[in-house]
Amino acid sequence: MELIYEPAALRDLKGLPKADAKRIMEALRLVVDRHPQRQSFVTEMQGVPGYWRLRKGDWRAIYRQTETSIEVVRVGKRGEIYE
Repeated sequence: MELIYEPAALRDLKGLPKADAKRIMEALRLVVDRHPQRQSFVTEMQGVPGYWRLRKGDWRAIYRQTETSIEVVRVGKRGEIYE
């Protein structure tokens, strides 16, 4: 499975502290390498079919999954990411 970052997600990651961005990217790689829905830090988003939320500390990554890829849409702080 391929990991794809949308331009907005890349901008979000560049704005994070380097250590936090690295943790999020490592967690996303883990999701891709293993079964995407079986990670304890991954939850399907309610009210938004097909989108998933990855949680690492106070940070969230929103992504959608296709048959061949995981597409990261946004990355941000808890509470702000859902606005």
